[in-house]
Amino acid sequence: ATRSLSAISIETSFVEGVYEKLASVYDLIYGLPLHHGRTKAIRRMAIRRGDHILEVGVGTGMSLPLYPRQCTLTAIDLSDKMLERARTRVQQYSLRNVRLIQMDATKLKFPDNSFDIVFAPYFINCVPDPLAVTREMRRVCKHGGRLVFLNHFLSDRPFTSKLERAIAPLTVHLGFKSDFDLPAFLAQTGL
Repeated sequence: ATRSLSAISIETSFVEGVYEKLASVYDLIYGLPLHHGRTKAIRRMAIRRGDHILEVGVGTGMSLPLYPRQCTLTAIDLSDKMLERARTRVQQYSLRNVRLIQMDATKLKFPDNSFDIVFAPYFINCVPDPLAVTREMRRVCKHGGRLVFLNHFLSDRPFTSKLERAIAPLTVHLGFKSDFDLPAFLAQTGL
């Protein structure tokens, strides 16, 4: 429970810089390969009419058209360039139920108990302080609501986990930590 979540330590400014650079090619790199996971996660959430949802780390907004139109969706991201692309997607699909906000996930500017579902798709292994982000996600989630994490985590297979640890210093330049430890994350967050 006390072991490091990743061997890689990054600063918020580094993460912001990576995603500012990736914004123009993000959909090409992460669109199709991760689409099935986004679709499945949103379907499994069983979103009901009137649910208030927060998507943390919306990026270019690839998941936005997947949500039912009968929910209210607030989506945040730190990167302005990623949000520019998300705004284009909102207009393209006429998503009137979506509100996009530039915000740091470690300092959510929402009252306690604001959302029925707080969703972090492919995000928690991208941030400098995943424990602070999770505390904030938990704070803004309604009592009885759900926190949903969709992510790559360190494999429990010895060979694969060694490879993921070895390439972690490179993957941060692609916007994620390949060695993010799920059991340690669950233990340290109490999830």
